[in-house]
Amino acid sequence: MKIVLSHPTGNEFVRALIKALSKQGMLAEFDTTVAADPASAWLTLLPGSLKQEWLRRTYPIPQEEINSFPLRELGRMILPRVGFKSAVKHETGWASVDAVYRGLDSEVAKRILKLAKENKPAAVYAYEDGALQSFREAKQQGIKCIYDLPIGYWRAARVMLGAERERWPDWAPTLTGLRDSEAKLARKDEEIRLADSIFVASSFTAKTLQYFEGELPPVSVVPYAFPPVVTERHYEKITGARPLKLLFVGGLSQRKGIADMFAAVKTFGNKVELTVVGSKLVDNCAVLNEALTKHRWIPSLPHEGVLKLMHQHDVLLFPSLFEGFGLVITEAMAQGTPVITTDRTAGPDIITNGADGWLIQAGSTEKLQEAIEKILVKPAMVETAGRAAMATAQKRPWEVYGRELVNAIIHNN
Repeated sequence: MKIVLSHPTGNEFVRALIKALSKQGMLAEFDTTVAADPASAWLTLLPGSLKQEWLRRTYPIPQEEINSFPLRELGRMILPRVGFKSAVKHETGWASVDAVYRGLDSEVAKRILKLAKENKPAAVYAYEDGALQSFREAKQQGIKCIYDLPIGYWRAARVMLGAERERWPDWAPTLTGLRDSEAKLARKDEEIRLADSIFVASSFTAKTLQYFEGELPPVSVVPYAFPPVVTERHYEKITGARPLKLLFVGGLSQRKGIADMFAAVKTFGNKVELTVVGSKLVDNCAVLNEALTKHRWIPSLPHEGVLKLMHQHDVLLFPSLFEGFGLVITEAMAQGTPVITTDRTAGPDIITNGADGWLIQAGSTEKLQEAIEKILVKPAMVETAGRAAMATAQKRPWEVYGRELVNAIIHNN
């Protein structure tokens, strides 16, 4: 069984799938936008930071197995930096994220037509917003369509996040994810209708598909994995003179439950110390701007810096209300930092409540307060849960995710 895999930007879960498909001899080709060759001599001419950014677009297979279509993605990366911000305007910009996804999708459709005449693959594997044209062509050629939905289904988001406008009206400006056009939403639905099987990374994402208005193909849950686990972790004693160090990492939107977080933390005064890492999605949310003045706020930080902060804090707060997975959860656990998260993330799939982290009801300030209070009453829980989190992380490296996903693909197709 040969599979054409496509993704515009690549990331850990894509790389894990590439490696697993290649190992099984199942990868027909990988189609993407930018694919860096680490052996290229010109890379030595780049400054360190730019070279590191470029090398993030390398993949664990020979270059001849990769097809790259870089123009729009390079535009997305460069044009805003030289003043052409309109080029990346949501949906309509020539180099917007949507345009990058649709552009690659179009190129993959052409590749499928060509391959069907030469060495026909058994399936095409594509991700949300970048699958429609590929799937249409695949259907014409009798090729199976495998769909990956990284975040919850859009109709569920409208219901669940729409309720947040009523519950926290002052925080409504931060809910920017509800602005997709009807045309884009229609494309999402057609992608699902064309799919022969769907893969998601959390049970929550699978549940959101219940809102789909039509017949669903088989849906399989294969949770993502953990990054390398730290070898050492020291836990400072939490006393009256040393507050509980809490950390949040993510976009500053009520989709992440930040209104609940700020309200819950406020009740504990100087017993806790909150650090917030994340950029504002909007500047016109007065309650957010006020809340950030009361805590340590870091708008942006390199990934290594984020991991270091996780290592230095006691607990990661991730009270998200709509999350396909939440990779910050696995990153924190691998650093030995236990996580308080909700039932609308991958938490229920990877955390044992009270053992290696804590699970709470989404959208409940009270439940978040209770979880923090329990830790303040018994601070030794931090080390116990943190070490258990590292043990959990050790059992599921990215190799396991890739292997499980490939096995599920074979079983479902």
